[in-house]
Amino acid sequence: MFTEARLYSPVTRTGTGDVTVHLSEEHPGVHDRAYRARRNAIAAMALEYRPGDAPPPVDYTADEQRVWRTVSVELARKHRKYACAEIRAAAGRLALPTDRIPQLAEVGAALAPLTGFRYVPAAGLVPLREFFGSFAERVFHSTQYIRHHSAPLYTPEPDAVHEIIGHATQLASPRFAALYETVGAAAARLRTERALKFLADVFWFSLEFGVLREEGEIRCYGAGLLSSYGEIEEFRHAELRPLDVWAMGAAAYDITHYQPVLYCAESLDEIEDVLGNFFATMDDETPLRGNPLIRPATADRLPTASAPD
Repeated sequence: MFTEARLYSPVTRTGTGDVTVHLSEEHPGVHDRAYRARRNAIAAMALEYRPGDAPPPVDYTADEQRVWRTVSVELARKHRKYACAEIRAAAGRLALPTDRIPQLAEVGAALAPLTGFRYVPAAGLVPLREFFGSFAERVFHSTQYIRHHSAPLYTPEPDAVHEIIGHATQLASPRFAALYETVGAAAARLRTERALKFLADVFWFSLEFGVLREEGEIRCYGAGLLSSYGEIEEFRHAELRPLDVWAMGAAAYDITHYQPVLYCAESLDEIEDVLGNFFATMDDETPLRGNPLIRPATADRLPTASAPD
């Protein structure tokens, strides 16, 4: 399984321009030469992207399209049963195609009249500051590859299913899109690695793996749950704790397993009040205020724009 550092498969490019995606030995496609070549080619396209360009279209294969059709149908059934009302309504407005993989430009065009978000391509892992900071401009960095066809309902890494069915569905909701934008503004203010990591951890337990109570049921709104065929069935068995940003920012978690602890809001209003206020007001001292045992340090400060390389 992947360690936390390998949530996304590492991508390298040689001096001659050759791009390689380094799949884990446990990845379903690691021994499939055709799949590995596809991953390398899709990553190379993303690395060639420049701001202001249109996202490069991917000519998806028949196997990739079948994966999307299978996952779309199965996740739609899960959403009707387990997703919260705001997510179900947003999915209806977004109206993603179920018979084919939508291109990133198409996803952005669908989101534009709803919340103004647009998608840009990513080869793999995007640095936290860039990934979260782009939300302030209503931009989402998205991978374009799809999971291996031998395991359509499983992926060890975020793929187009996660980025589009998970995150784009959230971003079709003006209420959730506003939270994303607040996250982006917070990321732009933060200068320390500690504070940025704290923000990322709160985001993980909310906009990635968040749940809430609705009509006497526990329902999900997090993109990680919305895009996981297996975990969306299991989250009701997790230990549910109250929405608490200090606990969320300090909690340890393992990305390679279903989350055993989730933080449950009492309503969407509480999510907006608690998370919205937190992201709108957090600064570099926020983690220190949440844990009095932690003392300020200068070693983890990020360089300012004027600092030398």
